[in-house]
Amino acid sequence: MDSCERTFLALEHQPGDRIPIDVWLSKAMIQKITTTLGVTHEQFLDAYDVDLRYISGPEYIGPPLEKDTDIWGVKRRTIRVPVQNGTESYSEVAESPLAWAQSVADVEEYPRWPSPDWFDYGVVEAQCDAIRERGRVVVFMGDRLNRVAQLKPAMYLRGDANIFIDLAMNEEVAQAIFREIREFYLVYIERIMEAARGKIDVVLTGDDFGGQNGLLMSPDMWRRFLKPGFAEYVRCIKQYGVRVMHHTCGSVFEIIPDLIAAGLDVLQSCQPEAAQMGLAYLKTRFGDRLCFHGGLSIQQTMPFGTPRAIRDEVSRIADLFRGSGGYIFCTAHNIQADTPIANVQALLSAYHACGGAQVGG
Repeated sequence: MDSCERTFLALEHQPGDRIPIDVWLSKAMIQKITTTLGVTHEQFLDAYDVDLRYISGPEYIGPPLEKDTDIWGVKRRTIRVPVQNGTESYSEVAESPLAWAQSVADVEEYPRWPSPDWFDYGVVEAQCDAIRERGRVVVFMGDRLNRVAQLKPAMYLRGDANIFIDLAMNEEVAQAIFREIREFYLVYIERIMEAARGKIDVVLTGDDFGGQNGLLMSPDMWRRFLKPGFAEYVRCIKQYGVRVMHHTCGSVFEIIPDLIAAGLDVLQSCQPEAAQMGLAYLKTRFGDRLCFHGGLSIQQTMPFGTPRAIRDEVSRIADLFRGSGGYIFCTAHNIQADTPIANVQALLSAYHACGGAQVGG
């Protein structure tokens, strides 16, 4: 059974020869692995028969971007954090260019709205072919600064506090910002899908709706401002026969029925430390209607656990899904470079040891 066969069985809530595997690593963790083990990233994934692989997507060919500025015109600064045997780097917002906006006209007249014409989509099909030739599942996700979303780009552009104030007190401005973002992404998605010629299997959208203890806004506010756009994205992708996975950090339990109603296939990241987001609970409540991806702790188990503790957690997860499908092995987010390589190897070995159809935990 190849990666596509077992993954699509899982997405149909059917067991395959084993639970499918995905691996999320930070850039610093990838560098740590490749330097220490003397292998490429792809060779490392192949050594553990990882099923899902990610294309980089269209190439930016638009107007030259100012230094430390993203496609939205948001100025950023790089923050470097020393960790054991390496340095993690993060891109933080330094200046939100729509923080000053007072009206819908201010939003609409903003000169830096990106255009779908700024990208070369001709590279997409070859990226898909390179993965399909190896029997792997093709996933498009985009990068962290250009991922199909609504709230996160709005937070970058408007500023975190301002966009949430808008939701409560300046609805027209908030809706105008979301509208501009959606109009860009709906065309961007369509062009990617057309360029791929049916060779993308999964599109992963990404928008953080939750914090550790609950949603970042009330469920009713999410439904009013974000659910329509979320559903539009899902419809746009699924008209091409492509599965939709959505990444959100935090606790989003209260809106999972809405995500399902919008047509979502797979929820990622199922952060175990977040309220009501444990995989056992989610499977009991929603497992007949939704698949899950992730759920293994990068806050505790991966950096601080022993290989035995990692195997035990993988075994508990495997026991939930081994006979029923509906799940893809992965951590809750990118494994950071403070995690020992031995723990990453223990994790991937445990996926195989515990995830087989006839294997006990």
